Amino acid sequence: MPSRHPDPGTGPVAVLVVTWNSARVLPAFLASLPEGTAGLDWRLVVADNDSADGTAELVRSLAPDATVVQTGRNAGYAAGVNAALAAAAGWEGGFRAALVCNPDVRMRTGCAARLVDALDAPLSGGRRVGISVPLLYEEDGTLHHSLRRESRVTRALGEAVIGNRRAGRYALLSELVTDPAAYRRATVADWATGALMALSRPCLDACGPWDESFFLYSEETEYCLRARDHGFATRLEPAASAVHLGGESQVSPRLWTLLTLNRVRLYGRRHGPAATAAFRTAVLLREASRAALGRPASLAAARALATPSVLRSVPGP
Repeated sequence: MPSRHPDPGTGPVAVLVVTWNSARVLPAFLASLPEGTAGLDWRLVVADNDSADGTAELVRSLAPDATVVQTGRNAGYAAGVNAALAAAAGWEGGFRAALVCNPDVRMRTGCAARLVDALDAPLSGGRRVGISVPLLYEEDGTLHHSLRRESRVTRALGEAVIGNRRAGRYALLSELVTDPAAYRRATVADWATGALMALSRPCLDACGPWDESFFLYSEETEYCLRARDHGFATRLEPAASAVHLGGESQVSPRLWTLLTLNRVRLYGRRHGPAATAAFRTAVLLREASRAALGRPASLAAARALATPSVLRSVPGP
């Protein structure tokens, strides 16, 4: 857990990257940092989860001023974020905000400074912006719908019956926010895709470490919801943008199953047994309907959801 600093407005911004066998995408990420962080005082921390492809050595070669933390094992994304935060907390003078990045993100000019500037803005009800996120684009320039609503049974059912893209137009029927207007303004969401997010120091201090029980997927969801519980909102900053090269979870049955199971696990953390059983059934219906359309990843997820004991011991990749 990062130590408290008396003045969260001082110190550099900690740019945190978690890597695992990331040598293929990391050079372009590092090359994009000068433009992406233009106008910002920042320092880079890379937490490497025991890569076998020379990722740590590559960072030392291409970014010799970076702090490299080697966790010594494939510890998961949240554990990597925590290791990087702990390293930044040891800097003389501390740090004033953190920028958590996937190594397959390419920030556009000034993106980081705009995200950091958006933090701590006051909102209604005494809340403040604790997490700011940019517009995310696919490699082909398509806007990625990165804003999300909190999981509900009605939303899982809506996605099962009419699909998340169409259901996303209605707040009652989908977690996914697809309204184009939401991406043209500073929109508060329950949570957002965690490929790139800025976190204020007050939010970090209030929330503490990321939840390492989520090896991969749902860790950013849990953190955004926990931040909301502490009065810190997640808000889109439309003036900031980046390209995200990800998408493996959409095609890998193993990763999609992990993502789906962790959604149900997180729901169970925040709701009672009866509600969780209803949510699990709704998600199972959603995955079964897609499996019937020939989607192998959904078939794997449905099979796992149909085995209740799997949720008690979700394996990591």
